[in-house]
Amino acid sequence: MDKEGNILSTDEDELLTEEEVEEETPEEEEQAGQWAKSCFEYSIPKLEIPLPHNPNAYYDGYCEQYLRFTDSNPTTYHTIEFFKSLLENNGFTYWPEYKSFDEQGISNGGLFFTIRGGTSLIAFVLGGKWSADKGVGVVGSHVDALTVNLKPNSIKSNIDGYQLLGVANYSGTLNKAWLDRDLGIAGSIIIRDEDGQTKRKLVNSSPHPVAKIPSLAEHFGDIASKPYNKETQMVPIIGHGEEIAATEDERNAPLYGKHSIALLRYISKISQVPIGRILKVDLQLFDVQKSTRGGLDNEFIFAPRIDDRLCSFSAIYALIEWLNQFYSNPNSDDKYPFKDFDGFNIVLLADNEEIGSATRTGAKGKLLNNIVDRVISFKDESNSSLLVFANLLILSADVTHALNPNFSTEYLENHKPKPNIGLTVKLDPQGHVMTDLIGWRILQEIANKNHQTLQQFHIKNDARSGSTIGPMLATDTGARVVDVGLAQLSMHSIRAMAGYKEIGLGVKIFKSFFKDWREVCADFKDLV
Repeated sequence: MDKEGNILSTDEDELLTEEEVEEETPEEEEQAGQWAKSCFEYSIPKLEIPLPHNPNAYYDGYCEQYLRFTDSNPTTYHTIEFFKSLLENNGFTYWPEYKSFDEQGISNGGLFFTIRGGTSLIAFVLGGKWSADKGVGVVGSHVDALTVNLKPNSIKSNIDGYQLLGVANYSGTLNKAWLDRDLGIAGSIIIRDEDGQTKRKLVNSSPHPVAKIPSLAEHFGDIASKPYNKETQMVPIIGHGEEIAATEDERNAPLYGKHSIALLRYISKISQVPIGRILKVDLQLFDVQKSTRGGLDNEFIFAPRIDDRLCSFSAIYALIEWLNQFYSNPNSDDKYPFKDFDGFNIVLLADNEEIGSATRTGAKGKLLNNIVDRVISFKDESNSSLLVFANLLILSADVTHALNPNFSTEYLENHKPKPNIGLTVKLDPQGHVMTDLIGWRILQEIANKNHQTLQQFHIKNDARSGSTIGPMLATDTGARVVDVGLAQLSMHSIRAMAGYKEIGLGVKIFKSFFKDWREVCADFKDLV
């Protein structure tokens, strides 16, 4: 990041608003699309994207970056590591939870983040002049996605020469959507390096598939059409042939007897770590098929893990884009550009939402409370947490259901989110989501101020509602929470679908939230 807040060269391109964009020829449109793709190098964002003559270049650019991000980060471990590099590349300082805050950094304000367990993250921008009565603006999402995990002991007896893998479903997986897919393996391993130090290393077999769960052909009758038993009929095949004999060194390895020698050798190969130095593994299966644009006009994306890497990705990039104002201000302090800022904005990415959030890395682990309390304590504003939370506004961002035209009657009339339109506000009087009248209006004011469109979603009375991290954050903090989401189809399938603009639309509205939430909230202070 340079002094002006730019990551990638923009040459002499002038910043244009969408209203100033002119019509272009097909040749110019193609050039603009290529330009947009070139603006996004892997893991490096562009803080403020100059729009050429194509109004869709902003959305094209973010779409292409998101697809590459999805394909390169198959597990939550990989996703958090990606965001870690992204934040560090843009001036954020990593502070492990077990260390004290840096006095000078907090006093003068700055960019900070911490990670818990390798699968949850909180990034925040703190102003040097922030105080408890100023409150906090938070965009929170969950970063986990439905997957299939290796069991702690994944060895299964061979059946007629077939080598099988013991796996467990995470939330609602191991259903028929996982049949006949080319499955890779990825995740985190704990190793002892050559110096005797214990470290974490990420592994990823992509693009190579190692497993498949084959369906039973319809010719076998009714058994083929019935739901499969997840323990006995949804078992991945990873090989065929004679069992491999272990060497003496392999028999002394920490994981010998827990995973097959063939699998351990493969993990050793892709990690470049000897079997004897692999202490523990946390591995998952995933579909190796690449993400892509689709539709006659490329108006969709087809990708895995949209729930919820989509909102997580958009929230982090929105925070980074919003920072551009500080670096483009000629009057800001070169060394401490946040010294005179009196705000406090946060992105929270929680793990384990799909299984209830009741883990140390989930929303119930109170990472948000911990960070806010530590900042309060450091600024010597004792007994101020209640004041902070009373002035805190949270957007709980989790994907929502876009209208499926094949099942239109299952949706409530006038509450049918469409792709490529804008963020959806979720409402439910049963308390599965937390949006209230005031929060809804605050977000609407922010959207109106920035010429952005909001949609709304409400279930029918005879339908079942899902939940989000919103209720947990609301009950833990007492803060106002607005539940929102970007729209997608095929939720909880191994491969889903969304509008190609969703990423850019998410970045825009979350950026607007960081920019305007305090000013808009000031008009509603008496409506607590």
